[in-house]
Amino acid sequence: MTFGSLMKLVAAALLASAFASAASADAASPLGKWRTYDPDTGAPKTVVEIAETGGTLTGTIVELLDESETTCAQCDGDRKNQPLVGMVILWDLTPKGSGWSGGMILRPANGKTANASIELTDGGAKLAVTGSRGIGSRTQTWDRVE
Repeated sequence: MTFGSLMKLVAAALLASAFASAASADAASPLGKWRTYDPDTGAPKTVVEIAETGGTLTGTIVELLDESETTCAQCDGDRKNQPLVGMVILWDLTPKGSGWSGGMILRPANGKTANASIELTDGGAKLAVTGSRGIGSRTQTWDRVE
């Protein structure tokens, strides 16, 4: 093997290692796109993109998978009858323990908000999203969109 061939092999190995590290870093973070499901029927509903803004996590609907509702007809205030695509439905989440909490989540189907927390599961492929009001809570599982 020539020196040039050896250098190309080393460079390829380093590049593959860098890509593997980037992929594993993504799995440890909730940042990215997530497929949501209707909590009553289990049907795919939307794609939500989670981003970090000012040290907190925010989730915005970026795609409708079920177009039976395209606006937030049940919402109050500024969200009333606004398009769902582009609507922030998850906000103000901060790191806590193995997850993120302290934020709020909006369910456009009924216009109600709840306290929110999220936690990665299944090696980062799934996201457990919990909304709670008073003593009741409900957890949904969202799937990461590749």
